[in-house]
Amino acid sequence: MRVLTPTNVEEAVAMLAVEEDLIPMAGGTDLLVHWPEHLEARERGYLDLSGVESLRGMEWSDAFLTLGALTTYWEVVTDARVGREFRLMVEAARQVGAIQIQSRGTWAGNIANGSPAADGVPVLMAYGAEVELASAGGGARWVAMDSYYTDYKQSVKRPDELITRVRVPRAEYEIEVWEKVGSRRAQAISKVGLAITKGDEGWRVVAASMAPTIRRCAAIEKLLTKEAAINRPEDLLKAIGKDVSPIDDLRSTAAYRELTMARVVYHALKGRVSFVT
Repeated sequence: MRVLTPTNVEEAVAMLAVEEDLIPMAGGTDLLVHWPEHLEARERGYLDLSGVESLRGMEWSDAFLTLGALTTYWEVVTDARVGREFRLMVEAARQVGAIQIQSRGTWAGNIANGSPAADGVPVLMAYGAEVELASAGGGARWVAMDSYYTDYKQSVKRPDELITRVRVPRAEYEIEVWEKVGSRRAQAISKVGLAITKGDEGWRVVAASMAPTIRRCAAIEKLLTKEAAINRPEDLLKAIGKDVSPIDDLRSTAAYRELTMARVVYHALKGRVSFVT
């Protein structure tokens, strides 16, 4: 196994430009969980980002909270200001494995791994977050989280690009919901994950474990925007069918996931908006 150790972003993206099959590594929590069964991974080259100090920490501006690519879940959990302004980020981070995982795992790594069951990505997407992709020559671009993924573990990120920052717009929200349905309350992969926000720009509904990627649910958002009467969870099933495509797997069935998502949305909003009764 070969490990490259850049000390700044310029070095990191230069290395990626030469070897596009390098695997960037931050906390390593997603990578190492599959290590025993993926023997071929030991022959790959890795880009260890732990020495790139500029990727650490969080910054506040009037418009954004910006997370460096090495920002961990635990840094968010323990930051009181994040808890006040972005409550769902703290709630989601507390459900990412045990404290050991929360202390090493990074928000950018959760994005890069591309799991459809990710816990961090849905709340970032519900808050309208964007990800910065840097490449050699000083180029960088921002991509909205809800247009980042293209298919299972596939994204618009090119092989020569590196996730360097994630920025989350600061806004007021009248509704914020994060729900995770799993086999137990902690250290479980979600069967259904759901993040909902409503602010000045309207509704955002984001589902996890319901499609090949984390999925923003346009049909449900349209239903909520129209304030269509929702008298029972089953009234949401038609919209859910347009938005997601769950599968049967070892954790659950597609039918269970669809009905559970309908129930979670219904009970999360019942009593909080007049048209969900």
